[in-house]
Amino acid sequence: MSTYDLKITGGTIVDGSGGARFTGDVGIKDGVIVAVGVCEGDARETFDATGAIVTPGFTDLHTHYDGQVSWDPDLAPSSLHGVTTAVMGNCGVGFAPVRPADHTRLIELMEGVEDIPGAALAEGIPWGWESFPEYMERIDFPHAIDFCAQVTHDALRVYVMGERGVANSVATDEDIARMRDLVREAVQAGAVGFSTGRSDNHRSVRGEETPASEARMEELVGIAEALKGLSHGVVQGVSDFDMAKSPELFDGEFDLLERMAEASGRPLSMSLIQRDQEPGQWRRVLKRVEAANERGLDVKVQVGARGIGLMLGLQATFHPFIGFPSYKKISQLPLDEQVRIMRDPAFKAQLLTEKNEPLSGDGSPIPPLADQLLARIDMIALRLFKLGEQPNYEPDPNTCLYVQGRESGRGTLDVIYDALLEQDGRALLYFPLYNYIERNLNQVYEMLQHPLALPGLSDGGAHVGTVCDASFPTFMLTHWARDRKDGLPLEKVIKMQCHDTARFVGLADRGLVAVGQRADLNVIDHENLALEHPRIQNDLPAGGRRLMQGARGYLATFVRGEMIARDGKLTGARPGRLARVTA
Repeated sequence: MSTYDLKITGGTIVDGSGGARFTGDVGIKDGVIVAVGVCEGDARETFDATGAIVTPGFTDLHTHYDGQVSWDPDLAPSSLHGVTTAVMGNCGVGFAPVRPADHTRLIELMEGVEDIPGAALAEGIPWGWESFPEYMERIDFPHAIDFCAQVTHDALRVYVMGERGVANSVATDEDIARMRDLVREAVQAGAVGFSTGRSDNHRSVRGEETPASEARMEELVGIAEALKGLSHGVVQGVSDFDMAKSPELFDGEFDLLERMAEASGRPLSMSLIQRDQEPGQWRRVLKRVEAANERGLDVKVQVGARGIGLMLGLQATFHPFIGFPSYKKISQLPLDEQVRIMRDPAFKAQLLTEKNEPLSGDGSPIPPLADQLLARIDMIALRLFKLGEQPNYEPDPNTCLYVQGRESGRGTLDVIYDALLEQDGRALLYFPLYNYIERNLNQVYEMLQHPLALPGLSDGGAHVGTVCDASFPTFMLTHWARDRKDGLPLEKVIKMQCHDTARFVGLADRGLVAVGQRADLNVIDHENLALEHPRIQNDLPAGGRRLMQGARGYLATFVRGEMIARDGKLTGARPGRLARVTA
């Protein structure tokens, strides 16, 4: 018999500990790393990693595959970007627990909050569960990668409170106790924690506030107590910190999240971004997080790898002309026909005389922010760029479409119009909405450098018609660990998105290239690693569209020692399952 099932030879090992890289082999047996460095003995299979780096697989803390996981074994695009474990159930939206009568309500929530086509969810989700443990059993079938589940506040609230679970309703003591019991049951069955969403931008497809968006202190603290005394379980929250209501309410909102951390006795993470409405708020968040940790709480911030924004295009969910009367008349035509009509000079001249008709309002999931942005198109165009075949996510401010419009004398809308027609109407424009106020990523660099930061916010599986940030792990390796002059050490980046993320959610069996760890590994041609241009593809159930982005340079990705991807393509192997955290 061979000593190893697989031996990865000659690679530069970046082991996830933060220590210096070294050259060596990795020996794997029964899905576990059994030797690192000098690996004497033969192997049933050998993979030559000479000239490449060998890293642990990445754990993505912030995805929304909660519906997709029930029908799709690939979990792309995350699986194309070195992710070997995806954590679902963020921002308080999910699909369990649920009663049959509430299936549509939860689909409308996910469609509105996370921009996942409702028809795709309705056709794709097989249902067949009610409780959260039943949901975990139903989705625990072979996938390309591992995944973890969190109990989500909105689904929980609707399940317990029924019609009373709408936003601004007050949970009774009995409601809170029932929610607490259900969360504890789920976590004891292997769920990694509980999430809640408190963003004013989150709406159902009907334009309604999410059920838990205005939950009171008593409810949130009462639910968080479900984790007290357990050896695992985390809390995740997203909040605007009541910025839209009044900046003065910041401390009260942070107090609420802090009380959840105290009540649970477990780690808590919250989203950290720079918002235009209050550009300095993220620094206030960090100061409060630092103070909480000084008091003995375990509070972290999830930080995105780049600007948090939108992809605009004729095939995408939004573009600047979507509300113009002339465009609305052709919006349902096939793309090629739209492009043919839009290339008619007379059509263009007429459209450019028009104004955008409001997109938001009663019953619309589109937030008022969309109309506010479109009403200030020149201001928007200062941060609107052609993405290009080789995507640039920190573009030169002088290449923005506003500058192009001024320099050409044609005007902003004229330039945007023509840009949308490039690549036969398949071109995408990049609009970094958050984290890009200074039109660079200096503030993201500062966030990522913070000792309490975890890489997150990729939203894999969500916002499928507007963003494709599941590529964050690759961007971390290219932009921050290679291309940017004042970037981050490769060893630090690997540690952050392998060891640190896995340990945060309680996964101690992965995240390091070390003996005894799971053989979740990447072999990467780091020098030539590159992101590809996102493309729209119609492969969701019911013909739903989504953005898909691949990468060049991933020579191989292994899960439990099985190769699930080679040279940027999935192999069809399915070693991944639901990762339960139990102790």
